[in-house]
Amino acid sequence: MLATVLNSAVAIDASINVVRAFVKLREMISTHKQLALKLKKLEKKMEEQDEKIYTIFEAINSLMAPPVKKKREIGFNR
Repeated sequence: MLATVLNSAVAIDASINVVRAFVKLREMISTHKQLALKLKKLEKKMEEQDEKIYTIFEAINSLMAPPVKKKREIGFNR
């Protein structure tokens, strides 16, 4: 807007720099949105993997536990 009021090279450069600043700001906001989206996807994927890893550890622990011995019954079984 400054270049339309003041017809000078400095005013034109100032207007161009203002437009460039807004373009850069828009790019930064866009980049942060994409980064935030990627982080959310990564976090969700990690949560899913954590659940699977926990399930695997539970299975390993149950396999490592000593087997429960059945007591022999005394007497006659019908």
